[in-house]
Amino acid sequence: MRGLLLTTCVFIVSCSSVEVDDYAERQPVFLPERFFAGSLKAYGVVKNYQGYASRSFVADIDACWKDGVGTLDESFLFDDGEPQTRVWSLSQNGDGSTYSATAGDVRGVGTAAVSGNAMFLDYVLTIELEDGSIDVSVDDRMYLVDDNVLINESVMRKFGVPVGEILLTIIRYPDVEVSCPQ
Repeated sequence: MRGLLLTTCVFIVSCSSVEVDDYAERQPVFLPERFFAGSLKAYGVVKNYQGYASRSFVADIDACWKDGVGTLDESFLFDDGEPQTRVWSLSQNGDGSTYSATAGDVRGVGTAAVSGNAMFLDYVLTIELEDGSIDVSVDDRMYLVDDNVLINESVMRKFGVPVGEILLTIIRYPDVEVSCPQ
């Protein structure tokens, strides 16, 4: 009986996952309107389902807020020479801790939650392939290290199975101003 109880407890603990609210007391406090404002640069790697870092990239990000809507204009350059762009639109949902997120290659509306130094963003990304496209669920977890450095880890899943991972660092340049699109 004790063995069954121990096995059940281990199973329950292993099924629980880390929630954004677990970071409520962590500092510095992550305010998307503050961090995602101005000129940013991202450096990252894309890992396949086996954990192999198959690609790397650098991205220039111009970020600004106007009338409560944040725009993140991302220009990627991958190590194989492929350029890619994505323009995110973030809107606070009115409760101070959740946001809606959209982009051209994101299906529907992503949801983000902020607590302490963390922001978790969940969305469905459409990835273009040579012979079509594939939709993957993305679990984006961002952690503010200091006022100008953010670490991001993303897990991509298809049918609940991990198919890839993205690791990146975003550096904010607070002295460089960016103008918002009209």
